[in-house]
Amino acid sequence: MLDGCVPWPEDLAARYREAGYWRGETLGALLRRWAGEYGDREALVGADGRRRLTYRALDAWCDRLAAGFAARGVAPGDRVLVQLPNTPDFVAVCFALFRLGALPVFALPAYRDNEIRHLAELSGASAYVVPDSFNGFDHRALAVSVRDEIPAITQVFVAGDPGAPDAGCVALADVDADPVELPEPDASDVAFFLLSGGTTALPKLIPRTHDDYAYQTRITGEICGLDASTVYLAVLPVEFNFPWGCPGIIGTLRAGGRVVFAETPQPLACFPLIERERVTLTSVIPTIVHLWLDAVEEGHGHDLSSLEVLQVGSAKLHDELAERIEPLLEVRLQQVFGMAEGLLTFTRYDDPRETVLTTQGRPVSPADEIRVVDADGAEVPDGAVGELLTRGPYTLRGYYRAPEHNATAFTEDGFYRSGDLVRRTPGGEIVIEGRVKDVVIRGGDKVSATEVEGHLAAHPDVQQAAVVAMPDPALGEKVCAYVIAAPGRPAPRLPVLRELLRSRGLAAYKLPDRVEIVDSFPLTGLNKVDKKVLRARIADKLERLAKAAA
Repeated sequence: MLDGCVPWPEDLAARYREAGYWRGETLGALLRRWAGEYGDREALVGADGRRRLTYRALDAWCDRLAAGFAARGVAPGDRVLVQLPNTPDFVAVCFALFRLGALPVFALPAYRDNEIRHLAELSGASAYVVPDSFNGFDHRALAVSVRDEIPAITQVFVAGDPGAPDAGCVALADVDADPVELPEPDASDVAFFLLSGGTTALPKLIPRTHDDYAYQTRITGEICGLDASTVYLAVLPVEFNFPWGCPGIIGTLRAGGRVVFAETPQPLACFPLIERERVTLTSVIPTIVHLWLDAVEEGHGHDLSSLEVLQVGSAKLHDELAERIEPLLEVRLQQVFGMAEGLLTFTRYDDPRETVLTTQGRPVSPADEIRVVDADGAEVPDGAVGELLTRGPYTLRGYYRAPEHNATAFTEDGFYRSGDLVRRTPGGEIVIEGRVKDVVIRGGDKVSATEVEGHLAAHPDVQQAAVVAMPDPALGEKVCAYVIAAPGRPAPRLPVLRELLRSRGLAAYKLPDRVEIVDSFPLTGLNKVDKKVLRARIADKLERLAKAAA
């Protein structure tokens, strides 16, 4: 196990192997097996439809990339930041690194200087893979800046135009070499790093092993009934656990299906892909559901009849929205609750309609262990709300290089404290009721209030800031910043504060949507800012404004 990672206890690991959950399969070897089984069947399709890769071609490309990376000094155990949009390149790069024994560190395309530097320093990455540009942003300039200021990063690989020669970037197309025999990683080794949802100041690294992720994609694929006829549309950023392996891209490849990439979740982009490629399955968040349902009601002119299952997760799906999905889209709804740290719960295809509409389903593995506890750690009865604790064969035992955080994030017997408030039905289904941690879930993206507050306080016009969630019908929640102006300074305006945060490298989804100027904050008995009161105030104000405008 990589230094800085927390392994499963030997007795549990032995139990998972004996039960057949862990089969000693590495992800790179699995792709080789799938290529042998599915050969010239299409595996990956780019958004424009012109890039089409068979299993055999993907496998050969990964071999050549692995050899090319090795020739350029990437070694087993090296961490490599991978920040690519939804394209076949992402899959090829990751599986090439799996075969090499190097470890991809997933970085969302929306991340900028602030987040990337954090990930680079925390992971100790030695290389960085980016697109030339995406959504109008020059990722090469970001990568060069990070490389020049963080000595551990010695190489930048670019999918597309590497830019001027003096920038020192290497085109991914030039990372090509005759395949060489490489040592096979151990299946218990870390394969890659997912990112935590950012409920603290910046994301933590979640080590996922070959064994645990191979099991996750296998069991979720079985629950979803994936087979060679499955056509999966990757709508969400592929760095998310949801589209990558729940069952997502890897689960679809395991079954011999076809993965189609969408560059944007907008219906005008996704609906033509569903029609053209005869997509059968996709996974989205409630914000996207709103967009898609609105497009259907307005009349979009595309044939969506091939779409059989719509997975919805990552944020709370309210009952009213859930009820509209099946009648309007004429699909089967599958609710999903999960976390990059591990535990997944799915509704099943044969569940009663009420269960599908009102719960987030049951754990996917018989080895998933669940506790729902009160503030003192005592288990609560079914139907009562408490914090979700979990452990199992695909749930981490500790974040990477975070011993102090791990000491409080896990119980002594290895249960992960999720921070999610849930209740459990008598049938074992999980219903999400809220969260313990101080975050705003803006359309599925988790925004750390503490992080944003820290950056707002850097503005000379701001004496103190408190960030809370405010209700929004489309996104679920938006970011509201309560601000006390610095003495003798003008009250700061929203555009100015947004520009400040943007200049400090924050991703766009973290920027405040509204600013409320106040003279003081309500305080709790411990003299802490009472955010419960602030959330209630902004919700009440928005409701009054809406009524006045009606």
